[in-house]
Amino acid sequence: MVVMTNALFVTTSCDALAPDHPTGLWLEEFAVPYMAAIDAGIDITVASPRGGAVPLDPKTEPNDKQRKEWAPALESLRHSVTLESVKDQAFDAVFIPGGHGPMMDLAHDATLHELLARQDAAGRLIAAVCHGPAALVNAKRADGAPFLKGRRATGFTNTEERLAGLKDVVPFLLEDAMKGAGADFHSALVPMLSHVEHEGNLLTGQNPHSSAALAKKLVDALTKR
Repeated sequence: MVVMTNALFVTTSCDALAPDHPTGLWLEEFAVPYMAAIDAGIDITVASPRGGAVPLDPKTEPNDKQRKEWAPALESLRHSVTLESVKDQAFDAVFIPGGHGPMMDLAHDATLHELLARQDAAGRLIAAVCHGPAALVNAKRADGAPFLKGRRATGFTNTEERLAGLKDVVPFLLEDAMKGAGADFHSALVPMLSHVEHEGNLLTGQNPHSSAALAKKLVDALTKR
């Protein structure tokens, strides 16, 4: 009997970082892993706190070539389900792409944190890229310990946030917050280069340029078990 491998892709529902700073999902970080996963035959459910259409960061609006290549990913973003509706389901992997939106909602989403605690307790894969790890900063393990404590991980760095011009706009600096939660934080020597960390059941990517490398490791982990 063939058992379908399934993954939950969790996106932000937030469309504003500040009154004059629109935000949302960073499309590349979702679309590249999404296309790699469906090409590998992985069944994907897309969920967000509010459900429905997922807001895209205006800076990541797709061009015509991307609209064609990523059409299935874009279609899936039109009708995400709510996190509440899938909170008790089992998934082989949970993946959280970035954009600054997750810093505003997923970082504080109790439903997601409960789901992640169960996912972690079962030893199933948890992955996040760029600002996606913001969802892990306040999460806990099943025993109540900080989710990131002692875990090797990466995410969007302080330097990269400064280069993006948003150091004084974001609610917190992700690198600092991850370290404050106990993460063994590592990053590329040069900002905005691809960098991925994979330790145990935790897979993290540093920035948008890490999307392809993370997608490969995500697919490999789910198809070579």
